[in-house]
Amino acid sequence: QLQLVESGGGLVQPGSSLRLSCTASGLNLYNVGWFRQAPGKEREGVAWIARMSGRTDYADSVKGRFTISRDNAKDLVYLQMNSLRPEDTAVYYCAVSIAGFATLIEDDFDGWGQGTQVTVSS
Repeated sequence: QLQLVESGGGLVQPGSSLRLSCTASGLNLYNVGWFRQAPGKEREGVAWIARMSGRTDYADSVKGRFTISRDNAKDLVYLQMNSLRPEDTAVYYCAVSIAGFATLIEDDFDGWGQGTQVTVSS
């Protein structure tokens, strides 16, 4: 079973950037998604990337600000987050998709990591 590990979170000011990383042995074999969960809220899908084609999909709330990418040779998936806002504050998770299509629905994912905290505050 995959052991996903997220990293790269931190405390930043509004308007700043962060790059999150997700890694696991064999990650290159899967479609991968990034999710986030803010305090008191349900976990929501943020971005998805296909295994081979690199096709991506994003939640409307992050389109134009976040970019998901991957390096299959290194079993890494990234989430570049620009123009961060206080409402982006959350624990960010990566997970592998068990669906063969673009999706940001939590039930279509498995193998959740422990998450990395992102806090956007002045």
